[in-house]
Amino acid sequence: MTKSSKLLVPGAVIVMITALLLIFALPGPSTPPPLIPRTILFGHPVKTNPRLSPDGSQIAFLAPDHRDVLNVWVAPIDNLSEARPITSEPKRGIRSYFWQWDGKGILYTQDVDGNEDWHLYQTRLDTKVTRDLTPFSSVRAAIVGYHQDHPNEILVALNLRDPTLFDVHRIALDSGAITLDTTNPGDVTGWVADHNLQVRSAQAYTPDGGIIIRVRDDVQTPWRDLIAWGPEEGAGGAEAFTADGTSLYVLSSLDNDTVRLLKIDNTTAQQKVIAQDPSYDLEDILIHPTTHHLQAVGVERDRYGWIILDKGIKNDFQTLEKLAGPAFQIVSRTRDDTKWIVSARRDDSPTTFYLYDRSSKHAKELFTTLPELKDYTLVPMQPVKITARDGLQLEGYLTLPAGRKAKELPTILYVHGGPWVRDTWGFNPVVQWLANRGYAVLQINYRGSSGYGKAFYNAGDKEWGAKMHDDLLDAKNWLVERGIAPADKVAVYGGSYGGYATLVGLAFTPEEFCCGIDVVGPSNLLTLLNSLPPYWESARAHFNRRVGDIVLEEELLKDRSPLFKAHQINRPLLIAQGAHDPRVKQHESDQIVSAMRQQDKPVEYLVFPDEGHGFAQPQNRLRFYAAAEHFLAEHLGGSEQPPTPQEEWEPLRH
Repeated sequence: MTKSSKLLVPGAVIVMITALLLIFALPGPSTPPPLIPRTILFGHPVKTNPRLSPDGSQIAFLAPDHRDVLNVWVAPIDNLSEARPITSEPKRGIRSYFWQWDGKGILYTQDVDGNEDWHLYQTRLDTKVTRDLTPFSSVRAAIVGYHQDHPNEILVALNLRDPTLFDVHRIALDSGAITLDTTNPGDVTGWVADHNLQVRSAQAYTPDGGIIIRVRDDVQTPWRDLIAWGPEEGAGGAEAFTADGTSLYVLSSLDNDTVRLLKIDNTTAQQKVIAQDPSYDLEDILIHPTTHHLQAVGVERDRYGWIILDKGIKNDFQTLEKLAGPAFQIVSRTRDDTKWIVSARRDDSPTTFYLYDRSSKHAKELFTTLPELKDYTLVPMQPVKITARDGLQLEGYLTLPAGRKAKELPTILYVHGGPWVRDTWGFNPVVQWLANRGYAVLQINYRGSSGYGKAFYNAGDKEWGAKMHDDLLDAKNWLVERGIAPADKVAVYGGSYGGYATLVGLAFTPEEFCCGIDVVGPSNLLTLLNSLPPYWESARAHFNRRVGDIVLEEELLKDRSPLFKAHQINRPLLIAQGAHDPRVKQHESDQIVSAMRQQDKPVEYLVFPDEGHGFAQPQNRLRFYAAAEHFLAEHLGGSEQPPTPQEEWEPLRH
């Protein structure tokens, strides 16, 4: 699933006092703000994802070219107006790229129509010639390591020998020559290279779904086990080697509820806790680009924040927090670390990027991703807390239409995918779109979501369509009990697991939601687990524990599958599916649509022939959101922007 609920016990639900004060202090009904055009929210950003060249003389960013395809542009650092496109992807825009360490080229990944068989491409700045560095059919590439001291070599994991396993290959960036570097012994799912570009850490699943991390002193010595933990630990894994290469930084909840950062000696396996948060999992680590010493750790609380470990960046972070707020991130750094590109995450405005000079402590705004939004009203996202019927604390976010009281509002319960991820605070174009159309939006991190410690994570084990669904019902009832939404004016909508949750909501509890939108959601857990991508096979034990064992628990999985209760659906349903989705294959949507139509049930079905697990191309996003907007306006009563000719979705009906 997506580098994814019982009646409320009276008095069992609480909301943060600050959120209540903010919500109920809003003014009464007024003239609604102008509708934000879908082309602004769901078309391409004007510019995004900037990256500094290693020497700091140039800047690259993603922007649409003359064909409206996202490509990499490059400009002098002091004059973005001189930017010129370097890459020339013809159809499916580039989403992930980085500079070569020698500054001579751009490296980026791309798949075909959403099939997720990623290839690594190289475009030279001088000639603009692009070549496929991993030109293999039905093979997926993943970057393992790239280092400034080895600018002509990159380590890439490829499932070339066996579709279920990834071996590490070393690619020469000048000649394109590929050599096998490290062979997968049969169970490794992840690799970490040291700062000399040598593969020295391997991570594998144990037969019961736990994790084992191995290390070696160099490429000539055998692997040895460093640390292992059981499947109950949930998230975590090896992150990076220390600057001297003698220890490994590992994120793990071992001997703790939340994920902490550990430093583990490679020889003695002695552990030292470097950082932790009592309530939230640590998310990622910040390491100096050339000295490789640890500087800070990021943590996603109700908003993103930092735990500073290096006093040398404390003043920089204080300066940046005043400028961008606490939820900033460093997205690019020069080799000498004198210049940073920083992104400011906010909830009621799109991402803004700044060029920060560390010596002068001066920050210059580079650009905002969606500058046209400055002419429209955006709304804040308020953190809320809810107590589920069994006492489990749930956190999430409530977003209200501009100028409206939190009273009797048509509402969307917007369910995240995964399910082993979480909703976060920040600008979300889908949430802003729904609020702008007059809907309240509730996002709740149901049990099984990551980020809240292993007890919360494990509470979702084998609770697909059961207690995870109870949490969503409790969230809906929280809205109703507080008068925020009428009981008959709540829709459920989500993608991937969120799409599954939509199907569950309409099939298992057919009177709870007035309608639903499912995007690439599985309908039958049996066929889902039987059709996992081959490179997920090593994680089979993980799915057995978290979802259900397809051999031993067939009846449980069937009972939790909306397909077998499709006859109970009586509320309107819109399903959207990518034809090339490798995770939730089209058959998942085909079969429930067929079952509903045999029973004359209300379902609309759109199939996007050149998409996968979600919609990457703007023309497809616009057609989907136009269809979804019309569907919601018809069944929930919000505002609707008339579709344009390019948003016509009728040809996608299936």
